[in-house]
Amino acid sequence: MAELVYPPVIRAALTWFKVLDLRFDVEGTEHVPRRGGAVLVSNHISYLDFIFAGRAALPAKRLVRFMAKESVFRHRVSGPLMRAMKHIPVDRTAGLDAYRHAVRALRGGEIVGVFPEATISPSFTLKEFKTGAARMAQEAGVPLLPVALWGTQRLWTKGRPRDFGRNHFPVTIRVGAPLRAEAGESVAALTERLRERVQGLLESAQRAYPAGPRGPQDTWWLPAHLGGTAPLPAPQQP
Repeated sequence: MAELVYPPVIRAALTWFKVLDLRFDVEGTEHVPRRGGAVLVSNHISYLDFIFAGRAALPAKRLVRFMAKESVFRHRVSGPLMRAMKHIPVDRTAGLDAYRHAVRALRGGEIVGVFPEATISPSFTLKEFKTGAARMAQEAGVPLLPVALWGTQRLWTKGRPRDFGRNHFPVTIRVGAPLRAEAGESVAALTERLRERVQGLLESAQRAYPAGPRGPQDTWWLPAHLGGTAPLPAPQQP
């Protein structure tokens, strides 16, 4: 079936990137499979991360179907667009339907996008990963595709006003080699291995990032361990 909505939305997003004069540094897009299902897994630091994670798949001419909270699909503007782009609604009180929907899409050859931290990390460091992405990949028999984003939090993140000015913000995207479950590997072990891979990509993106704070009031977007003033990570549950 022809994609009538997704391509024009992508064109609009690319035009918007040019208007904002975002400075992209993207590596690893050759790892995105040209065909067949995959679970794209990204860290989550901005409300716009689905746009930038999806951009990583464009050189392979792939569209990503993101799993997103169900309330986005009820919005009068975003709802029709999300449905037309075949994104997957997630009702957190009844997540099994979304899980089954995603597995069907993966078996049908789609790339499904997941943020396994489940919410934006205010510390801009990796939170614990939920196991759903690994479970879906194992059940559908497809690889996990790790992605790390950096700089997107400067545009719009939790607890901060949007900044859509022409600020020439750099955005760094790193895509890693696909990850498959090993024989007999547990979902928990695969999830931890996936998190380690995303962590490595995130550190690579941070090292490559070409700009630092623009002054003492602009350290909020840097995590504490990099000398910034973002909140410290919440203690992990035992």
